[in-house]
Amino acid sequence: MRPVSYSRVADVATAIGTVAADPGSTFLAGGTTEVDLQRIHVASAKRLVDINDLPLRQVEELPGGGVRIGAVARMSDVAQALPVRRRFPMVSQALLLGASAQLRNMASIGGNLMQRTRCGYFRDVAAACNKREPGTGCSAMTGVNRGHAVLGTSEHCIATHPSDLAVALVALDAVVLTQGPVGHREILADDFYLAPGDTPDREHPIAHGELVVAVQIPPLPMASTSIYLKVRDRESYEFALASAAVAVALDAGVVTDVRLALGGVSSKPWRARRAESVLVGAPATVESFRAAAEAEMADAVPHAMNAYKIELGRRTIVRALRMVTGDARMVSEDGNPP
Repeated sequence: MRPVSYSRVADVATAIGTVAADPGSTFLAGGTTEVDLQRIHVASAKRLVDINDLPLRQVEELPGGGVRIGAVARMSDVAQALPVRRRFPMVSQALLLGASAQLRNMASIGGNLMQRTRCGYFRDVAAACNKREPGTGCSAMTGVNRGHAVLGTSEHCIATHPSDLAVALVALDAVVLTQGPVGHREILADDFYLAPGDTPDREHPIAHGELVVAVQIPPLPMASTSIYLKVRDRESYEFALASAAVAVALDAGVVTDVRLALGGVSSKPWRARRAESVLVGAPATVESFRAAAEAEMADAVPHAMNAYKIELGRRTIVRALRMVTGDARMVSEDGNPP
């Protein structure tokens, strides 16, 4: 047993000050990740500062068509919010596909974005894991790595990032708003996640005591017909083997703009910029989609059990593009093919 203290705060400044002053403390919202990690001794916070009373639950429409989502808003509430469903359906679909109804009712938006990897070696304190204990090695390199990443990896870590929501936000150029001891910051979602490199234990560019207060999605008219496609071992509440968040604008059958991000195949939510560059100006055909998929997965690095993810990533990109351009079966409200 390890002693853990608990306190509740009612305003953002107090929350930040309390955590910043104590290196052994951390924020607690829904608790669906932090409490689990505490129980298995992966996380070792000595003080949990409950932020559920903070006024950060709103989903607000912004002038021009954007949306601002408070960090303590629950996944279920955001998924059903009309501004999100109408303007950014990929976000709603990613949330609905991300967890069971019970978890969606508890889990917060900020917590979802900050969640740790589900790599089994990270969660097994008897295994070597550079993300958990820098310098100890990576058991996944030669272990069971069927679900691990093939893009954005390093010799120190091949874990995937688990968030579905983060993939959609990276595709939409969303901005993560934080507040900390040194003031406010706006961090592009793509920059909010760090590739493992030589420091896999450092996943975000934020400091201790810095709090995610909101996510802001800028206007993007073509996102009103966007989709989030998730491929997994089982249909119900499983992490992605591959996923794609896609929005496309067409003019006379030619792609004039596209947003594409991948999950499940990468160490962080992966903006598929190579594929985007191939697609812009190209006809919206299967041949173009395949060329874009080939370009994006060209630098993938497989390991013993996950080489299949390269082809799965390609097929996921092609299918998502076909679906969003009307060249495949439509998706149902929960994001799955009917």
